[in-house]
Amino acid sequence: MPRLTRRQTLTAGAAVPLAALAPAAQADAPMLGADFAMHRRFTLGGFEVTTLLVGTSPANDLQSIFGMNVSAEEFAEVSAANFISPDQAQFFFTPTVINTGADLVLFDTGLNAAGTTGALAAAGYTPDQIDLVVLTHMHGDHIGGMLSDGAPTFPNARYATGRVEYDAWAAAGNDGFNQNVRPFADQMTFLEDGQEAASGLTAMAAFGHTPGHMVYRIESQGEGLVLFADLANHPIWSLARPDWEVRFDMDKEAAAASRRRVLSMIAAERLPAIGYHMPFPAMGYVATDGDGFRWVPEAGQLMG
Repeated sequence: MPRLTRRQTLTAGAAVPLAALAPAAQADAPMLGADFAMHRRFTLGGFEVTTLLVGTSPANDLQSIFGMNVSAEEFAEVSAANFISPDQAQFFFTPTVINTGADLVLFDTGLNAAGTTGALAAAGYTPDQIDLVVLTHMHGDHIGGMLSDGAPTFPNARYATGRVEYDAWAAAGNDGFNQNVRPFADQMTFLEDGQEAASGLTAMAAFGHTPGHMVYRIESQGEGLVLFADLANHPIWSLARPDWEVRFDMDKEAAAASRRRVLSMIAAERLPAIGYHMPFPAMGYVATDGDGFRWVPEAGQLMG
């Protein structure tokens, strides 16, 4: 049998069609549809912090919600500069669970019990493990998960919220409050500005979005974090431009003042922060930017 030279071997190989060298075709994997993780967990000192995605919702006609006091041209220009549509957006709803080692604490209960208990399960928790439920304020997307088929969703929990917030909604006679919060009044601890809901979880008044809206400073072993709830409801149309009016802010002037004060503190101390409506996993940092602020999404700093 004649021996092929190296050149002849290479030439012969090149003549073989690539298709003949490829493995046999396999069955195509099915399309699974869009998906999104439902939780993100990290440590803060001796605490474990878990954000829960309990729901998302599309929104249209956005300038009826954000930037109500600016022109349509400015709203569109700011949106385009930040690669977002001025006409369509996605809202995120993100309660937070903190395991302090002594208590498993849930901040806000989401739109409904099913969404919140489903996200808890995905994160490895059951409703009966929740020791304390803290309500930042009484809007429906924060109190909607308090009851499940008429029974407490978190049967072993005690409850805490701001006194000013509770009293305002109790006086107003709101149906959602009457159904979801008033039944827990006897189990509720009412907090003033600067008081702790539990060790390391300090309430801070940030009124305006609602009459007694609270944010919370979390501290463990020298590490800090701020849960700013609905202080700012969008990274561009609210946080970055704190003076833009938001439809959901009940006292728009007070809400803008609270945004500036709290966001300035977060930025000055370079604290990580969690915002209930920030794009999931809702974690990041706040930087000053001219006369406003800039949301800096977490990029691995909190993976420990």
